[in-house]
Amino acid sequence: MKDRVFDEIKNLITEARNPASEDIDSKNTEEILRIINQEDHKVPGIVEKEIPYIAQAVEILVETFKKGGRLFYIGAGTSGRLGVLDAAECPPTFGTDPEMVQGIIAGGEKALIRAQEGSEDQREQGAIDLMARGFTKNDVACGIAASYRTPYVLGAIQKAREIGAKTIYVTCNPRSDIKVEVDVAICPVVGPEVIMGSTRMKAGTATKLVLNMLTTTSMIRLGKVYGNMMVDLQMTSRKLEERSKRTVMMVTGVDYEEASRVLKESGGHVKTALVMILANVNAEEARKRLAENDGFVRRAIEGATSAR
Repeated sequence: MKDRVFDEIKNLITEARNPASEDIDSKNTEEILRIINQEDHKVPGIVEKEIPYIAQAVEILVETFKKGGRLFYIGAGTSGRLGVLDAAECPPTFGTDPEMVQGIIAGGEKALIRAQEGSEDQREQGAIDLMARGFTKNDVACGIAASYRTPYVLGAIQKAREIGAKTIYVTCNPRSDIKVEVDVAICPVVGPEVIMGSTRMKAGTATKLVLNMLTTTSMIRLGKVYGNMMVDLQMTSRKLEERSKRTVMMVTGVDYEEASRVLKESGGHVKTALVMILANVNAEEARKRLAENDGFVRRAIEGATSAR
């Protein structure tokens, strides 16, 4: 008798054979690479079609963050690792509290470096792991599952819905196949993989692009970028120290020594340093202006200019 899971996966597009690579095992190295590359070229255009849904998700996230809520990614395998990666990159990139965006992966931290295959089947554990992080109705749960059907992820999303939290789902199967209620489903259907079922490939690439867009756009909307530069970063490493100085120099036109001096006065906070220089105010006034303008550097500077 066939297992239930056999029937669940047999019709998934992420589990189908790709006609373009059916004889890939007979190709030489360069031919194999070209097949992979040609398939990868399809991904950005497919993600583009999902922008209206990604935009809806961003609006939910921005509203949540403004109210002090958090984003929790939940996934298994590659999907889980991508969620953890995106969450881990937010503090050094945007100066966020590590609690603001969090990643949860089936099997726990050990699954980041070694596959814990059976953990994705534990539906109840997904809910348990989510709630163990202190998840509340004021937060957002974003399930990530290329195949859509991952029990661990579905369990977490169902629990989030039960307590009244907003939910997002990122999957590479069609929206019409999703049978769980969520506020927004983001579905870049990239088609069969070059190697059947290896969703670390096109599906993984599409997922990475979507997660980049979700958090980056949200952070821009929260005032953590000036122009196209990261300005809400702290000087917590040598690289970030020098990046901070370079950013201040590029925006304001001051030299290296002046950028270093003002950053020191600002407590190492780039946004504060920028307002200090461009609005010609001290650190205390710069912080005040930023607070009055929801952390937006441009507004803090323009407000100071118009007030003169």
